This record gives sequence, C-alpha cells and structure tokens, in this order.
Amino acid sequence: MDHPPYRVAQELESLLGDPDDPATPFSHARCLELDENEEFPSDICRVLEGWGLQEFYIPAEYGGRLTDYETVMQVMRVVARRDMTVAVGHGKTYLGGVCVWISGTPEQARALAADIRAGVPVSLALTERAHGSDLLAGDVRGEPDEAGGWRISGEKWLINNATRGSLLSVLTRTSEDGGPRGFTVLLVDKRPMTQGEHYRCVDKIHTHGIRGADISGIAFDGAPVPADAAVGGVGGGVETVLKALQLTRTMCASLSLGSADHALNIALDFAERRELFGRRLVDLPQARHVLASAAADVLAGEALATVAARSVHTVPDELSVAAAVTKYLVPTGTEGVIAELTRLLGARAFLKDVHALGMFQKVDRDHRIVGLFDGNTLVNLNSLVNQFRSLSRGWVRGTGDTAGAARAFDLAEPLPPLAPERLSLVARRGSGIMATLPASVAALRAEAGRRPELKGALGAAERLLAVTGRVHEAMDAHRAVVSDVPPAAFDVARQYSLCLAGAACLGLWTHNHRAAQTGSTGPLWRDGVWLWPVLDRLLARLGEPDAGDPDAYPPLLERLRAVREAGELFSLFPFALHGPADRPAVPPGDTAPLTHASGATGGPPAAAAHAHTDTRAAVGGTRTSEGTSC
Repeated sequence: MDHPPYRVAQELESLLGDPDDPATPFSHARCLELDENEEFPSDICRVLEGWGLQEFYIPAEYGGRLTDYETVMQVMRVVARRDMTVAVGHGKTYLGGVCVWISGTPEQARALAADIRAGVPVSLALTERAHGSDLLAGDVRGEPDEAGGWRISGEKWLINNATRGSLLSVLTRTSEDGGPRGFTVLLVDKRPMTQGEHYRCVDKIHTHGIRGADISGIAFDGAPVPADAAVGGVGGGVETVLKALQLTRTMCASLSLGSADHALNIALDFAERRELFGRRLVDLPQARHVLASAAADVLAGEALATVAARSVHTVPDELSVAAAVTKYLVPTGTEGVIAELTRLLGARAFLKDVHALGMFQKVDRDHRIVGLFDGNTLVNLNSLVNQFRSLSRGWVRGTGDTAGAARAFDLAEPLPPLAPERLSLVARRGSGIMATLPASVAALRAEAGRRPELKGALGAAERLLAVTGRVHEAMDAHRAVVSDVPPAAFDVARQYSLCLAGAACLGLWTHNHRAAQTGSTGPLWRDGVWLWPVLDRLLARLGEPDAGDPDAYPPLLERLRAVREAGELFSLFPFALHGPADRPAVPPGDTAPLTHASGATGGPPAAAAHAHTDTRAAVGGTRTSEGTSC
C-alpha cells in the first residue's frame, strides 16, 4: 500500500544516500565522529536545508510544506533513524515556532515563516534551573517599559539551541502574582540586542546522549522586547504552551520510531551473522523471541503514532489524550525495545568500533532524552489522570468524536487542515479513538468468521476489550483526583494508554487491511500477521495472564528478516532504505520472497522511484535555499 507521507520521506532518504558509506555526508561514521567531539552537526544540517527540511516546519498557509503532521513525522523519522542529534538539533526550530502557528497573529506568522525559510534557528524556552516542568513557578519576568513592551530578566536553562538560536519563544511571567493567566509567550529576537548587556549565553551542558546538540541556556538582564512580540495575547502564555505541547508531544514519536528502526536493524544484522553452539543466533529460540517481540513493539508504536498524527487534523479537541498517550507510550516502548536488544547483543551493545561501528550504544544514549522532552512520563500520565472523569464517562456513554477517529484510521481519507482554534486542554466528551474499540472488535469478529486465519488476532482483540472495560472501572476510583495523585492512579493511566494503543491498532487495521494487501508490506496486513502479535504484546504489557502466545510471532519474524534482506524498512508501509550491498544473506527457505507493487520480486518498492518533483507536488509548496541555520 503506497502511503503519501512515506513517499515524501522516501525523497529525503533517497537524497541522503548510504549511511554506511563514510563518504556520504550524513553517514554513521560522520555522526559518531561528531558525537565523540561533542560537535554540532552543521555540515549535515546544511545538506538537509539544501533539500528544504526547514519548510516542513512552516504551515502551508504561510508558504511552507507543512500540510499534515503525519508527513512531518515520517520526514523527521528519516533523520532520527540516522542520527538523533541531528533530528533534535535541527527539529527544535519547529518546536520554537509552534506557539506562533497556534496563537500568533498572521503578521507574526508570516515574519517567522520568512526567518525559518532563511535558515534562522528558533528555540522554545520553557524550563528553568529551579523549577523544571513546573511552568507556573517560572521566574523569568517581563516588566512593562515606557514603550508599551517589556524588559525581560531571568534565566532559562536546559534549552535546546538557546545559544545557536536567534529567536526564542519564551514563557515569561508578566504578572507578579503568576497563576494560569499570569504568563505570556514572548517571541524574543536576540539579533537587535547586545550580547553581554541585554543577555548572556549559559554554557553548553555536557550530556550523556545527543552530545553534539546545543543544550544550554540564556540569561536576560532587562532585555528590551517590543509589544508586538506577545504571542496569543498577554496572559495567554500557559494555555498557548499547553496546546503547543500537544503537537510537539505527538511529533516526538518520530524520534523514538527512528531510534527503534535503527536499533532493530543493528540487532537483526548481528543475529543473522553471529554463531553460537554451531548455530546462528537468529535460529535460537530465545533470540527469535526477543527479535519478534521487539518487531511487534516497533509496529505498535508506528500504528499509534500514525493515528495520533492524523488525529491532529481530524479530532484536535481530543488531542490532549492522544498526545499524552503517544508521548508516554512510544518513547517508553522504544526504551523497552532497546533494553531487550541490548541483552541480545551482549557486550557489542556497549562497544565502539566493533559491530555496526558501535552505533548501538549511541542510539541507546541518544534516545534516553526523548522521554524527558516536552513533559516526562509522569507529566503525561498525570495529564491523563486529570481527564479520568470525562474519559470514563465518555466510555460508558460511547461518546467522543468517533467519526473523527474513523477519519484518522482510514488512510484513504484526506486530512483537513489543522484548526488550532479547536485544540482543547481537556477532552470533554471522552476519546473517540477509545470509543471505536467495540466496533473494531465486532468488525474483526465478522471478518474472522469468513477467515479462520484471523482467529488468533480476534482472541487477543476480545481480551483487550474486556481489559479496557476493567481499566475504565478502575478510573472511577480516581475521578476526583486533582493534586497529590496516588501511585495507583498513575498505574491506571499507564494501563489506559496501552488500551488506547490497542484501539488505535485495531482501528487502523480494520479500516485499511484490504487496500494494504498490495505492495511489499502486503504480507504484514494479510491474515493479521502484524495485528495479532501487536495486540498480544499489549496484553503482556498490561499484565494479562497467559499473554505471549508463541503462535503469534513466527510469521512476523520471518517478515522482519525478509524485509531487511530486501533493503526495506520494517514498517506498515513500503519504504526502501539506503544500505550496504552486503546485507546478511538469509538461507533459502527461511523467508518467502517479497512481491512489490510493481509485481517484481526483489529490489526497492515502487515508492523509491518517485522523483523529487513528484513528491513535492504530493504535499504542495516550493523549496528555497536562502540561508542556513548552522
């Protein structure tokens, strides 16, 4: 099944070349060198900007290529799969501008778009040394000046691109008393200011992962900020930031998906080559279990992220739920995948210059930061706890925007433009994604009545439906929680997240499985090959007894091996990877040949043949090269 967001991402993958070739500008060898020296990847960023990556940070109405968030997620997944530092360092410009796209005036948006298009780095300055994620405790203050603007003072700390960035969206206390209406987002431009007089850069913080990124800070000392720098009006800063975080948390899935792709490929290549006790590692039962479970978790994250990214457009008033679940579950799921694969690789997971140049240890180190970006695990689970009342009531009543959820599931449905005014801090009628679960199970039940091959997936789906009912009953005990959230409530929120992921997977499969049976990924969709193990893994993570059905996983593992041998991404949709010609050979009989959309056996899928102009036409917009953010 050819899916347009992957076609656009394929354009970038094709441009970047083979990452295993040291002569490639965006190679693994170059990324390791930069990491070793803690050096920002300026040369790689210039390559990306030559292609026009910065245009995907700008909504189409302001001349950019951001038409849908699913495309942005897949494009950034390509970058993160090669190197997290590059994705974080360059992608921060989107995070820095998102407050303006949500709440800014047209004049602010047009001016910011021109700067981003010209390669000006933008940063988002929320956190402070003493307060962390407690936004309402922020001490950076904006005092009114005689010109109607502000003099801003105080320090923002642990800010990505604080030093390199020329523009910063700064959450500023503009009322002495603070509170929800006491903060304003100010779009601060460093360029007209005098460094050393109005501001100073706080030194780069040395980090365990993403070592080349500019994780630093900035301290203001009466810096002049004009009146027209206020984004979303004076006093609207907290609401603007919380709505912006719904988008950025959803997009953080691209970082985890790219990391999981890379880690899984490294581990699979090792297992195919490594021999123990006279047998290849991939033929040993425990190794097969680890690889198949990891593969299922990767696809679960991809399915959830796909639905969440599409729901940005189709159900924005419920994004507070989908974003929190995605930001919690996809990074933690990837952390689990990396941990399991570490045990498979053994010492080679930690060694440099041995297997895969030592990239696995870099992927591991770099990815650990994703769970902390834009609200950590507890922040996102707490966001769900705060919505237990409306979510449990919506489940009982069957409310929530089920029509919008169905549009998110159905990949043939065109996505409407984002309507920022529909973003809400609370999903008042519940979750439409979750409310579709009974209908999705019924649809699978009807399909399984005609196709016995789906009986395993159906059994897992029916168990998930029963668990989901019990989870909503448990939510009732915590409906009145406002502060001092007990540990049990966080555990219920974790279980709710897994159930919603299951609902997303079932919705995606039921709405697309017929159309998706064509192309190189068709075997994954036929007979529930990906659906059954994914649901089984979710049940295991929910702690369900007897989860982990061994019959669910062998077909998935064989698809993983076949796809890797063919040089494709292990994904729900066709995507050809650049890679070495000497991929580990799989003995005859171990895997079935791939049949691509073109009808040929072997070789890249049809998506790889799309020219740059074709993919650009698919999303609209043009490309410029007016500057560099490096």
